[in-house]
Amino acid sequence: MTKLTRVCLTLRACFSTQVRPLASIQNHPPVPVVTCKRQQFNLYQNDLPANPDRIKFGELPLASDGWRHRRSNGDYFIIHPVQRAFEAYGLSERSFTELGIRESLVENLKKQHVLSPTHYQVEGIQAMLDGSHVLLAAETGCGKTYTYLVPVMEHILRRKLHEKQRDFNTPLMLIITPGRELAQQIGTVASKLTEGLGINTRVVLGGRTKQQMLNPSFEDIDILVASFGAISKLITSGIYRMEEVRYVVLDEADTLLDDSFNSKLLHLMKRFPFHKNHLQDLGEDIHGTQMVLAAATMPSNMEELLSKLVNVATIEQVVSPNLHRLMGHVTQRFMRVRKSDRPQILLDLVRKDAKRNVPTIIFSNKTPACDFVSMHLNGHGFPCVNLNGDMMLKLRLGQFEKFQQAEVNIISTTDVASRGLNTIRAAHVINFDFPLYTADYIHRVGRIGRIGSRNDCLATNLVSSQAEIGAVQRLEHAARTTNLLRNVDANVKGIIRRKMMKNIGVPNEGLVAS
Repeated sequence: MTKLTRVCLTLRACFSTQVRPLASIQNHPPVPVVTCKRQQFNLYQNDLPANPDRIKFGELPLASDGWRHRRSNGDYFIIHPVQRAFEAYGLSERSFTELGIRESLVENLKKQHVLSPTHYQVEGIQAMLDGSHVLLAAETGCGKTYTYLVPVMEHILRRKLHEKQRDFNTPLMLIITPGRELAQQIGTVASKLTEGLGINTRVVLGGRTKQQMLNPSFEDIDILVASFGAISKLITSGIYRMEEVRYVVLDEADTLLDDSFNSKLLHLMKRFPFHKNHLQDLGEDIHGTQMVLAAATMPSNMEELLSKLVNVATIEQVVSPNLHRLMGHVTQRFMRVRKSDRPQILLDLVRKDAKRNVPTIIFSNKTPACDFVSMHLNGHGFPCVNLNGDMMLKLRLGQFEKFQQAEVNIISTTDVASRGLNTIRAAHVINFDFPLYTADYIHRVGRIGRIGSRNDCLATNLVSSQAEIGAVQRLEHAARTTNLLRNVDANVKGIIRRKMMKNIGVPNEGLVAS
């Protein structure tokens, strides 16, 4: 992209997950990178390839190469941490106050145990305060929510000193999320940060849209946080007015920009004068809107998607060097198992976690499997809550909170809980169904190993079908070469559509036109 870019390359030594081989020390035990049941496939740091970027997929022998054979059941390999948890997110020597954040807001941050910004947050906050459109692209759990909330709140507090009275339901900031639980979480964070500051936050969720349209509430709102399905209808009906919005945040932007939301989102975004954002300093009568996009995965066609919203050259990218890398401080275990053996293996894993009181998230690809896991564990005496997108709103709203508040230690869910949710109490992720797409794996494992998480986090992956093995092999290759994960694309509908078009012989040009 031809635009300003803040890539934290100078900080790579501080908080990159790229492996740095240890100096060879006599009588020092070798440091493992990958260990396997078949020890000939073990890899240690002193055996890492010298030029990993030149190694193409398929050129290295992998433990998972033989996993398509039926005799491979029972095989496993483990990707070991290459750094400690506190090294993953390097704290900056600069303080929030030095970045221009007022003391009252800094005090509220301290109440949330946020004492110092990370290197990435410093870069992101500076870009936000500069007023450009910003793309915050960084690994899960590194504090992107604070990165955009803090500077915007600072701007709002400055603006409130001089602004005229706004009408009810006319916010200054709009935050859009793909899911309800994430909207709730961001709303809670925003409310705690603005306590005593005179900034009003409102959260709007789907599932009650008709009721809100028939009996709307009207109040002073500064920050409006909403799931996309709900807010698009409420804006169209005129209940919320957007003419005063100066900041639009698309959280989990890669999901919001995929084929599931794309056309409706683009229609909604036309309401905002993004093109005037850089002209606001020229006069009081010029009102523009700053766009902020936050994402933990960036599809290869991100530039094409963004060009439909704004001039791509005006977007300042703040990109973490850890983006699209395996989490370097989380142990990741891959087990080749029979599909029929998974329920018993899951029971064994959960039983061990229960003895050590380990909060666990279990992911399934579809709702029926998610329901089965919940019933299976509850039936064997392990309390487990169920969360999936097919549940009624009344049932769904409290499920995640039960897990967060430690009422239960196990949650069975689909990818509805894999994006953005701050599950710092979780220490074990189990993929009962292994995800078929790299982006989904990144997001699921990103529920652990976050800022504030415990140090002994573990991801366990049960690999039981032929379709899953290709994704496993790409992950193992990335671990052995310390390379970036390739072809990270969360746009599942787009992937399926392109494959279908390719199968029937439609060229790529036709896809773009469609």
